[in-house]
Amino acid sequence: MEPYADVIIDLSVKNVDRIFQYRIPDHLKELVKPGVQVNIPFGKGNTERKGIVVGLSKETDYDPEKMKELLDVETGAVPIRTQMICLAFWMKDRYSTTMNQALKTVLPVKAKVMPREERVIVSLKPKNEIETLLIEAEKKKYRARIRLYRALLENGELPLKLTSEKLGITAAMLKPLVEKEIVDLKTVKKEPGAGNRFPETGPVALNQEQKNAAETVIRDYDSGQRNTYLLYGITGSGKTEVYMELIDYVLRKGRQAIVLIPEISLTYQTVMRFYRRFGNRVGIMNSRLSAGERYEQSERAANGEIDIMIGPRSALFTPFPDLGLIIIDEEHEGAYKSETAPRYDAREVAKVRADMSRAAVVLGSATPSVESYYLAEQGEYKLLTLTKRAKENSRLAGVHIVDLREELAEGNRSIFSRRLKWLIEDRLANRQQVMLFMNRRGYAGFVSCRSCGKAMKCPHCDVSLTYHKNGRLKCHYCGFERPLPDRCPSCGSPFIAPFGTGTQKLEEFTKREFPKARILRMDADTTAKKGAHEEILATFAEGGADILIGTQMIVKGHDFANVTLVGVMAADLSLYAPDYKSAERTFELLTQASGRAGRGELQGDVVIQTYAPDHYAVSSAAEQDYLQFYRQELLYRKMMGYPPLVRLLTIGLSSKREADVIRASEDMKRVILREYALDGLKVIGPVEDSPYKLNDNYRKILYMKHESYDILLKVRNCARKRENIPDLFRNVFVQYDLT
Repeated sequence: MEPYADVIIDLSVKNVDRIFQYRIPDHLKELVKPGVQVNIPFGKGNTERKGIVVGLSKETDYDPEKMKELLDVETGAVPIRTQMICLAFWMKDRYSTTMNQALKTVLPVKAKVMPREERVIVSLKPKNEIETLLIEAEKKKYRARIRLYRALLENGELPLKLTSEKLGITAAMLKPLVEKEIVDLKTVKKEPGAGNRFPETGPVALNQEQKNAAETVIRDYDSGQRNTYLLYGITGSGKTEVYMELIDYVLRKGRQAIVLIPEISLTYQTVMRFYRRFGNRVGIMNSRLSAGERYEQSERAANGEIDIMIGPRSALFTPFPDLGLIIIDEEHEGAYKSETAPRYDAREVAKVRADMSRAAVVLGSATPSVESYYLAEQGEYKLLTLTKRAKENSRLAGVHIVDLREELAEGNRSIFSRRLKWLIEDRLANRQQVMLFMNRRGYAGFVSCRSCGKAMKCPHCDVSLTYHKNGRLKCHYCGFERPLPDRCPSCGSPFIAPFGTGTQKLEEFTKREFPKARILRMDADTTAKKGAHEEILATFAEGGADILIGTQMIVKGHDFANVTLVGVMAADLSLYAPDYKSAERTFELLTQASGRAGRGELQGDVVIQTYAPDHYAVSSAAEQDYLQFYRQELLYRKMMGYPPLVRLLTIGLSSKREADVIRASEDMKRVILREYALDGLKVIGPVEDSPYKLNDNYRKILYMKHESYDILLKVRNCARKRENIPDLFRNVFVQYDLT
């Protein structure tokens, strides 16, 4: 038995971000192994700290007589697999983070929690009586009861927590049903997820394109190849069915699968789709779970009780013993890139974890990221394509571009173009549904003084406050809010007014223009309450509203058969954002929005209102032509020198003292230029980040461009060494992002 333990201290501090060695006392030798949590004496005062054993050693460079001993082993700690430790080491180097931060990311659960109980809703009536009750509820328009009865007919027994969150079922709504002995609430042993309560159904028949895609992966898998695949399929082409076919294959091989999704809140229907196909083999992992629930899910995965984990990027670190497949749905989404340390990209990490596990990776999207499609063209990814919608008789919507400049020139000052207004009236007359997309919440974009021209700004962030209909001004970055003042704080003028349009104002205009229409609004304000997200979607799906107004959360992945018209109110909002990916983001949003119309048997229409009808992001989205967009976007990035054609290192510096961040950023630029002037490195900045001031922190950015990843890696390491100068960087926080 090796006498020394290699320990990482549980402190996110750079000067202790290294391995410390401790002697292992005889009484702990059987307990100490890589992955356990230990208590250790640390520092001059021998302060008791927690650490993680990352290895065992027979030799040491330190005097064994002076070496400290481990105090004890945390008995309830979750073992760390060697593979996950290796992954953490890779993330530490790749994303320039501390080892402790990397370990906390890949191993989020540390302590055992006692098993708990949960409550479930049980139907006390036979199926035919529930069907009668459903008919009565539909007549009386009891929407919550309609959702409950339908779920009971499908599943018989429902976990209360999941049903409350996903279907908006409240205790007050259940009380009379319990009193009438229609349903009952019973307590059972807590089983995370709901898969154990749903009967498994057979696979759905795949069309030829879906079969070809699945068989390509399976054929490679059988031959021992473990590739990364890009599944590019138009909206509604049935990518999920391909995922399920591949998962079924991997499970039959005795291995496990991870399915990453961009949003935490899966729709109830999507959750149930996986549960009904795979039953109690499915687990759900997300940040809304308690520490105990996350532990239970991890334990079930490690012990072989579940074979599939679904969740956002954190689900990537599920401790499956024999991982065989990683699926990343909507791979283009920015949610897969962490904005906090370590700033990892789930797509990159998935590839590394798959290589370690001999697993396959499938990236899926109707609008693949430019980087992913470029890698597919270069042969690093294997391209799979779905060109047809999965549902028979379902066709892509007809798309109409409206030039708002022409509307204004011809006297139309309404937010609704004439074509969009006519089409909405037609859909309302035919009892079909409409979605209106406006990617800005609130009532107005900003409030400004008409006398001096100054906008009302957040005191903590360098952004304008958004006006909401309740008379409050809110910052959508830090949450600061204040009432709308009577007079301008700068000049005292009473002439202050809101400008621009958000979802609240759009809702008001829509009610005024179409007074008989039933309207729902879905944005961050209306979905702040727990369960509101699902309740709004369920109400709309059941025909409880004619028009759904919302931000980008309404255009991603939803499938409403009766929606035959989508109106994009202002396609330009994302087009001119200060980001080289702004055209890509716009194309993705417009294409995803267009994909919501005509998903059933009825023909759909999309109206895109814009001031830039000739921009290739808009015209390509209107034609649903990804390749046309990709070719033009790649040409733009080649001309401007942006990824994926060159590498980009972004160094972000922030401080509560503006002078400190200015001085530190200028010093870092000077040193980098001095060290790498002859290497063809292009340095831009330092420039002000957007927003420049955020949560009372001033932010500067340096951009470095080079074709060589290794050169930028050296630049980053040079910059990190500079951080050790206390006079310059004591009050400055630095982040690195290498793409």
